[in-house]
Amino acid sequence: MAEKPVKTAEGDFTGFGSEWRASTLSPEDARTATAWVEKRIDRREMLTQKDKVHDVRDVMWDLEKDGEIVVHRITDQHEPVIGRTLYGWEKKIPTNQLWHHKSCGQCGNIPGYPSSLLWIQNQLDIRYLDETDQTSCTAWNYHGSGIGNVVSLAAVFLRNFHQAYVSAKAFGMDAGYYYPLVHCGTSFGNYKEIRHFLLHSAELREKVRSILAKLGRLVDGKLLIPEEIVHYSEWLHVMRSRIAERQVIDVSNIRATVHPACHVHKMVPEDVLYDETVLDGNRVAVSTGLLQSLGAQVIDYSTWYDCCGFGFRHIIGEREFTRSFAIDRKIKVAVEEARSDVMIGHDTGCITTLDKSQWIGKAVDKVYELPVMADCQFGALAMGAHPYKLAQLHWHASPFEKLLEKIGIDWEQKKAEFEDYLKDVAEGRIETLYDPKRAITSGPGYVGLSIEGTGANA
Repeated sequence: MAEKPVKTAEGDFTGFGSEWRASTLSPEDARTATAWVEKRIDRREMLTQKDKVHDVRDVMWDLEKDGEIVVHRITDQHEPVIGRTLYGWEKKIPTNQLWHHKSCGQCGNIPGYPSSLLWIQNQLDIRYLDETDQTSCTAWNYHGSGIGNVVSLAAVFLRNFHQAYVSAKAFGMDAGYYYPLVHCGTSFGNYKEIRHFLLHSAELREKVRSILAKLGRLVDGKLLIPEEIVHYSEWLHVMRSRIAERQVIDVSNIRATVHPACHVHKMVPEDVLYDETVLDGNRVAVSTGLLQSLGAQVIDYSTWYDCCGFGFRHIIGEREFTRSFAIDRKIKVAVEEARSDVMIGHDTGCITTLDKSQWIGKAVDKVYELPVMADCQFGALAMGAHPYKLAQLHWHASPFEKLLEKIGIDWEQKKAEFEDYLKDVAEGRIETLYDPKRAITSGPGYVGLSIEGTGANA
């Protein structure tokens, strides 16, 4: 439950505790204190004046060698592509036989987000498993309210990744056939951070081991640790050329701005893709690389590095701060400075905040209308996906019709087609992206299937 507002002489600072007070800085000093957010933050600044960072995977391999853990490896069957991270380290990105780690916020608020990703993978004949036996990462609890703790976060993390490891057994295949692909940027950042804690703390490993032993979630009595933690946007990045080969919509006249998610590239910043062919390797490559491959114009803007305003505690304790920040620091700048046609992101909370905060601007005459969507939604549109049935843009609060017109899509016709489809759905004629029998791999409703009986996406 959110804390009650704290009254101060300067106004309300709700939800953050009594230590939050209005500053006494002069306007000039306030500008000096916040000037850093106006700077162009590039790779060099990320690398300099920092403590030396060690590759946590070195610790992981040593622990496996010592018999403490088992590593879920990315092997040739996953058809990996090698990417490079902030420090130039290699990172394996599996491109096939993927286990979709879904996002609670995407499925609940932005259903066109995961459906666009699955549709793209269907078009590229990617083998994957989209099953129900998984849970939220619970990072919302931890970062948003402080209710969770590191032990619970670690146990949920390894429980989910263990399920990814053993899931193929339901179809008569070996463990490790599927490799987890994380949809949510917050889950991605949380899991990277928690893996770091696990590998460096014997005490944490022992606490989590005792929990997972009760759940039957150990491998030969050991914790299972993933070789790589992979975000879906990294998969899109390494597959961008194949996606562009299937492109049927010209987007070369679109001015696109990118919002990079804090939880993707600021949490454990050494473990996300950079690419010398994308912005000279100075900024995180995901999303931007896909847009460039599709031929869109990627436009820089002064607040590129800023948070979207979501911030977890902000959205719970001081929602108007979140909305104001989203409008003033991101949407307004993208519209006025970059003359953006669309803002592209790669995280659940960011898309939600930037998309669903714009309406509040009408209350103070700050009307900035900018379509906001995920990179996979934009990529799916470029490949010919239906804007309503598949990209499901009608779930968005920001207007998207002008964008569709600009890329030659008749949104009125598509809307009419969608309304006709809904009549079919009402009569029980339903189309699915995925064989629903494969979504249940155990328990009530489970139907045993062999690999031959699984159909597409096996």
